[in-house]
Amino acid sequence: MNDITATPSPANDPDAIRIDFVSDVACPWCAVGLKSLETALQRVPDLKVDLHFQPFELNPQMPPEGEDINEHLTRKYGSTPEQRTQIREHLRQRGESVGFTFTEGARSRIWNTFDAHRLLHWAGQQSPAAQRDLKLALLTAYHTEGRNPGDREVLLKTVTDLGLDSAEAARVIDSDQYADDVREAEAFWQQQGISSVPSVIINERYLVQGGQPPEAFEQALRRVAAEQRKAGQPG
Repeated sequence: MNDITATPSPANDPDAIRIDFVSDVACPWCAVGLKSLETALQRVPDLKVDLHFQPFELNPQMPPEGEDINEHLTRKYGSTPEQRTQIREHLRQRGESVGFTFTEGARSRIWNTFDAHRLLHWAGQQSPAAQRDLKLALLTAYHTEGRNPGDREVLLKTVTDLGLDSAEAARVIDSDQYADDVREAEAFWQQQGISSVPSVIINERYLVQGGQPPEAFEQALRRVAAEQRKAGQPG
């Protein structure tokens, strides 16, 4: 767990631990990280948390038609077919361990995720629960079901299935609403040194990075909670 400097933001509950989950729905390790974090939170049930999902685009220049995933990974990382097979199997096992299903062959393409981030920002205006549910649903749509998380119809169906306002969501998707908010948030986290995801910032100070196991998040949360309790004790 490393230190990170960030500008404080008011939490909904002053006694809650703030968690900023910086991620992209195109990132498979973000699904692992989210489920690991939620498992850790279940192990510390009395902990109050203020969870915020923050945007990060792995491929901000990706065109709407996307790109074949194998061509993309070869071009970007120079990975071989054998390496990709090993990574997929490792992801499958890690996902299974925390209750997330990676379907073999589901991710045949990489897509642009900017509209997904705008919609997640909108969901966050509705409630933290709505934002979390939409985040997990979009991760599932892509990594489990192989659907395009940047496609208008996929986004609207996901919103509808969650019981959110699909008409309002359509207005967001069909406009530039929240585009500046998403870009500003992305720039902010990049300025804080975030260059890979998932990056989980706890109480705007501690950083847990990568698809860590639940134990790593639990340890970090307990440490922060202990520090918070100590700081609240009379001198």
